[in-house]
Amino acid sequence: MNNKICMELKNIRRTYGKKETALDILTDVNLSLYAGEIVALVGPSGSGKSTLLHIAGLLDTPTSGTIIVNGKDVSKASDKERTRLRRTAIGFVYQSHLLLPDFNALENVMLPQLIAGVSQKEARKRAEELLSAVGLENRMTHRSGQLSGGEQQRVAIARALANRPSVLLADEPTGNLDPKTADSVFGTLLSLVRQTGLCALIATHNPELAEQMDRQVTVQNGILKELTAQ
Repeated sequence: MNNKICMELKNIRRTYGKKETALDILTDVNLSLYAGEIVALVGPSGSGKSTLLHIAGLLDTPTSGTIIVNGKDVSKASDKERTRLRRTAIGFVYQSHLLLPDFNALENVMLPQLIAGVSQKEARKRAEELLSAVGLENRMTHRSGQLSGGEQQRVAIARALANRPSVLLADEPTGNLDPKTADSVFGTLLSLVRQTGLCALIATHNPELAEQMDRQVTVQNGILKELTAQ
């Protein structure tokens, strides 16, 4: 980890509904993510973890507060700019791999690059490198239905890193896997984050996985709290 901040959330508030029916999910969230740092977001279901991830990933808009990505305030970015940032600066890994079933592993990792304007030759090279890095060099031409759950999630990790994002967000990325496979996939994820120097915010219910990260934070009564020192 270094001192470069790749994402900042300042005084984030998210309220659903109006007046008497208003429900405060996040009331005062402040978080800085540093390059090369992996932060565990822990807490019970319904505490606001997914809402926080959606706001950090520009999939949801906070009621108030500031979002800074790579030093730029993107709180009021247009839909077009938010889409561009999600494509280039922010990578996502979900609990379900969400691979496109009609494409093989290589094509699934190439596709976000092609959408971003990368040439087919460069996209293929990058996809091959990433799939090799996650141990799938012999499974690149297999479609998702021909891959195990762990292999599918490894493809999803490779896809999330395809466009060289500076921020990686993951929501229970090993939640659908058995413990042994989860440990293996998570180890791969940690290794790639360390190697690439991006920052990662990973929501998990697994205390053993959380302990492997640099620090842990949780949402309590709408406020983000540190569980371990940085």
